[in-house]
Amino acid sequence: MSEIPAASADFSPSESDLQSVEKMAEAFKKISAELSRTIIGQKKVIEELLIAMFAGGHCLLVGVPGLAKTLMVRTLAETLDLSFNRVQFTPDLMPSDITGTEVIQEDRSTGAREFRFIEGPIFASVLLADEVNRTPPKTQAALLEAMQEHQVTAGGRKHRLPEPFFVLATQNPIEQEGTYPLPEAQLDRFMFQVFVDYPEEDEEFEIVRQTTTTSPPETKKVLGVEEIRSLQETVRRIPVADHVIRYAMQFARLTRREKGNVPDFISQYVSWGAGPRASQFLILGAKARAMLKGRTWVSHEDVAAVAAPVLRHRIVTNFNAEAEGVTTDEIVRRLIKLIPANAAQAAIKARMPAVFKEE
Repeated sequence: MSEIPAASADFSPSESDLQSVEKMAEAFKKISAELSRTIIGQKKVIEELLIAMFAGGHCLLVGVPGLAKTLMVRTLAETLDLSFNRVQFTPDLMPSDITGTEVIQEDRSTGAREFRFIEGPIFASVLLADEVNRTPPKTQAALLEAMQEHQVTAGGRKHRLPEPFFVLATQNPIEQEGTYPLPEAQLDRFMFQVFVDYPEEDEEFEIVRQTTTTSPPETKKVLGVEEIRSLQETVRRIPVADHVIRYAMQFARLTRREKGNVPDFISQYVSWGAGPRASQFLILGAKARAMLKGRTWVSHEDVAAVAAPVLRHRIVTNFNAEAEGVTTDEIVRRLIKLIPANAAQAAIKARMPAVFKEE
């Protein structure tokens, strides 16, 4: 059983917060059930997408073609009653093809001409950026302002994007010819990197059987726009005990080999570690996961559950790791085993980080 953080004893959630937590937990069950009518399997992927969405973050999906990534995102947007646009990234795609452009419009009655902004496909609550690494950095950068500031600047004017705003970008991990790898600064804007793996045999059998007969059933709406925005605000209000925050911080801090005092496997396999944004996303993701599970408090288990999708694209491994087949997920698993969840566990394992030591 998870340990309830001590700080939760000082927190008295309001009636509206309790209702929001119950609503989110119930909505998670309904959304999962609704998606399962169209998407077979991929329960972990769906949970991570929902965690990121309710935490106000963006996701980078990595998976081979044909795993229903586009269908999953479109169905999720329909279930949440959100507007959805898909952009296929290609080498000749221009930034204005995504953000929109200004055109000259003439008033027929007066003959006066003025610029009018034509919105691009980015003006949707859910944007699927398909194969984002297929387009040059200039076009990739068009997403940066939108992802961080939720706005687009064109002709010196700022245009606000609809709320909530959620970017889902996909990458093909096996075909790298003619691609433009995302720079680290842009990767860091994504809250999660989610792996979409092949289905199990029984799941693939069900996929083939369902998709080769009648059309899929119509998707029912579970939540509306205002309800999603309210739940996102509630996620921010969920309290987190100080020792849980310090536990989350250790995942990022112990990957920074240039700071010294890191585990041997970090010195051996990591060339660059995660920044402070990783710690922020670990806590936000843990808060959203706690709400999905129907809790008003966050435990170290919530942090550990979101550690891999938060860190796997923020840890840069070196040649030693590549030669020995050590992935970033393996490094995260070792960190989970290494970092003590509380002071008592740290004392037992005799490897207490300084932040857990009592004065």
